[in-house]
Amino acid sequence: MARPAFYAARPGGWRDWWTMLHPPYTAWHLSYVVIGATLAPRTDGGRLVATLLAFFFAVGIAAHALDELHGRPLHTTIPSAWLAGLGAGGLVVACTFGFVGVAVVGPGLLVFIAIGPLLVSAYNLELFDGRIHTDLGFAAAWGAFPVLVGYFVQADRIDMTATLAAVGAFGISLAQRSLSTPARSLRRRAARIDGTITMHDGSVNELSAPLLLVPLERALSSLSWAMIALALALVAARVF
Repeated sequence: MARPAFYAARPGGWRDWWTMLHPPYTAWHLSYVVIGATLAPRTDGGRLVATLLAFFFAVGIAAHALDELHGRPLHTTIPSAWLAGLGAGGLVVACTFGFVGVAVVGPGLLVFIAIGPLLVSAYNLELFDGRIHTDLGFAAAWGAFPVLVGYFVQADRIDMTATLAAVGAFGISLAQRSLSTPARSLRRRAARIDGTITMHDGSVNELSAPLLLVPLERALSSLSWAMIALALALVAARVF
């Protein structure tokens, strides 16, 4: 059986936990937090670290645990009780960071604390008849939202800079979804691929899983490390 994702480790043991974290995607979406924070007029390192930890527990742990609990798309053997506990526990830890932050940032942060767990639960468990589990829902929850929170925690407001950055992250996340959806389908659902591509010069290429998957997953891998590099560059610009 093909691995369920290009970054998936060999099945079994601790490797299942690594795969469940979706490392390149988790780092990618944490980069949006950094981008939002470093675009603010001032960037406080303590606030940034706390925001990153909150999103790691909410997205890296809770969201991915709930996603695996709902249908086992990664085919891990992690017990369901553990996945449920990580889903609930990750959200509790993330919200705890948020409530502590209210004393520093202000009551406006409560709005984001309310929205965050709702997005995680509704998207990954496909609540509300899956109305949020869409391309637009993905882009809003995992692209625009982290940017807005990262900026707000630093600036105590949402302005044009934050809005435009959120729109940019929304668009990049839509592109991510457009690549990852067919890639997942090929890896997890396709039982057989038939057909050929005939070029104008008469050459014929046989359709195969690698032929279809490689460009999709190369783009996803490149985008993941590119977004991390961009976030680090913005941090370096603040520090140095």
